Amino acid sequence: KMGNAESNAYQNHLSRFLPEEQSDIDGLFDTLSGSSGSAGAKNAKAAKKTVTLAALQARQSAHTREPLPGPMTARLYNGMKSIDLPGKSSGLGEQIAKEQFVIFMSNLLKGNADEKISIIMRMIAKTGGPLKGKQIQEFTEDLITSVVHVLSYRKELKGWSLENTRDSSSGVKALASELLSELKLPDGTKPVGSQLLETNFDQSVIEDWVYRVPQISVFLSVVIRQGLHVLHSLPDQTNDILNLVPHCKGIKGRGVVSLFDIPAIIYINSHLPAEMQHKWQLLFSSRLHGESFSQLCAHIVNKGPCIVIIKDVDGFLFGGFASHSWEVKPQFQGDNRCFLFSVFPTLAVYTYTGYNDHYMYLNHGQQTMPNGLGMGGQHGYFGLWIDSDYGKGHSKAKPRCTTYNSPQLSAKEDFTLDAMEVWAVGDAPESAGRKGKKSILDVDPQAQALLEMAGKSRQSEGLREPVEEDEAED
Repeated sequence: KMGNAESNAYQNHLSRFLPEEQSDIDGLFDTLSGSSGSAGAKNAKAAKKTVTLAALQARQSAHTREPLPGPMTARLYNGMKSIDLPGKSSGLGEQIAKEQFVIFMSNLLKGNADEKISIIMRMIAKTGGPLKGKQIQEFTEDLITSVVHVLSYRKELKGWSLENTRDSSSGVKALASELLSELKLPDGTKPVGSQLLETNFDQSVIEDWVYRVPQISVFLSVVIRQGLHVLHSLPDQTNDILNLVPHCKGIKGRGVVSLFDIPAIIYINSHLPAEMQHKWQLLFSSRLHGESFSQLCAHIVNKGPCIVIIKDVDGFLFGGFASHSWEVKPQFQGDNRCFLFSVFPTLAVYTYTGYNDHYMYLNHGQQTMPNGLGMGGQHGYFGLWIDSDYGKGHSKAKPRCTTYNSPQLSAKEDFTLDAMEVWAVGDAPESAGRKGKKSILDVDPQAQALLEMAGKSRQSEGLREPVEEDEAED
């Protein structure tokens, strides 16, 4: 005997799902309610089916390794339990009714910020009410950890893996604190550091945050779809999950661990132009191709838009996105889509200020102009600079880089390079066809002679790229 109000609310939520989505959700609920194994299971027909936390946890541990970490399973359960049904005393005890389950799915997967927020508040803390920054931080870290875990578990990392990328634990913390930096109090101030952790935030502030930080909704969607394995195979109306992680090419089987971690890849990729978010291909790695500026140029020139990432000897990780193919010439190049970024110790993206057009610069073998690779600022004072005397660089931004408003990215203003990678993003330009496969050794006999004098000829001869590599990756 469902009350009309309840019936209508429930039907409205149900109608947001396509018929095949509805049957997917029904199937999941039946599995969960059937597997609770309670003594009253025989009377289940008489009683309405419900789901318990134990059933959700059992679904997770029925596999050898859980699709979702335990804390996130408990948060999903608290979110489902928080949904009040009309005509019922609130907090139905420990059982989750079918209506609560459907409304939870509908609000988090199809709802607006307003509909998501009360559930998210209860996922952050069972009690509801104003939340401390520390509770929001723990929730955000749990959420990002769960996304990395479930994508790895479901083999949805598209060629990336926890083995061929940097350890994700520091990346989880860095991404969480970058997302939390968007929390604004009603007066517009943004508390930081220990102050943030102790500040109380009410529902309207957190709603505003969820609305302005789309990653929270996207990550929740991934956790529900992939973690509970529901609505994951149906064509998604939104592309936010589609390009969450780009396809990775060129690293497989080469024994290289990227300087990027999974949270940083997700974050940096979300700042690229939409048409470049589907694929990253490794063009240059100092660990594979040797520490040489001519090797760097040979691998990145005319290869389309690229991401450069650098690690200095102090362990700082930073880089830039170049919106155009690199060309060796004594002028600035690129456009206002270029940006600089930091990955460690903080994760952040720094975009164009409008102050000047010194987006990107690459020069080599010139007497009169500086030789090296630079982004932002000006000659001698780049936001990011790698000298053609490979191994040295600078990030001079006192107090900020004019082009990108970035701070000093390296630990020291003048840094020593530890490692470097360059990734082409999006589809390779037509001109970078087979022509681009030539080594600098083929086109520049002088470079070959210099390398031989330096005793590096064998090393670089072995660096010619396997031609079919890209095709083989698929």
